[in-house]
Amino acid sequence: MNLSWPILLSGLLAFLCGSIPFGLIFTKLKGHGDLRAIGSGNIGATNVLRTGDKKLAALTLACDLLKGLIPVLIAQHYGTDLAAAAALGAVLGHIFPPWLGFKGGKGVATAAGVLLAFSWPVGVAALATWLIMAVIFRYSSLAAIVATASTPVFTYFFDDPSKIVTVAIIAVIVIWRHQSNIVRLCRGQEDKIGSKKKQA
Repeated sequence: MNLSWPILLSGLLAFLCGSIPFGLIFTKLKGHGDLRAIGSGNIGATNVLRTGDKKLAALTLACDLLKGLIPVLIAQHYGTDLAAAAALGAVLGHIFPPWLGFKGGKGVATAAGVLLAFSWPVGVAALATWLIMAVIFRYSSLAAIVATASTPVFTYFFDDPSKIVTVAIIAVIVIWRHQSNIVRLCRGQEDKIGSKKKQA
């Protein structure tokens, strides 16, 4: 990928779009307080669910997904390199929002939106993997890790292998953000989906 100004601009605009903290905004507007003081402290839909507001969690999930999907869909009209830059930018924006001191979410929903736009067969396969793992084990983090780790393989079989590098980078970033979850899973301390228990 040549880092020309259109590619850098695509990545920057996607970063700004991805950095919108919908979960934090919605919970404050609904009167649930600061989402960062609830549950895991994460700003994503899984933590919004810990407020007990399922509709708000679903809305957060949809918006976090769309802020990954829309920039990539737009960028694709101008080339694969711009789409790849937008894909990386949107995920990084969610994880490192400048408005929150670069402390954001874990990028799962935004990465799902990115994948659905960048490579829809891979996005669908990843979502199916997440759903199966979540239903069986009821750990959102485990489902996210397995689904994300599978995306480079899905890309190889279901889409253009030239996209593997971008998909693999996104997978590494998202899994890296789940370090604390991996530790809790190994210790048997991870909260299951729907749990309101406060995590350390």
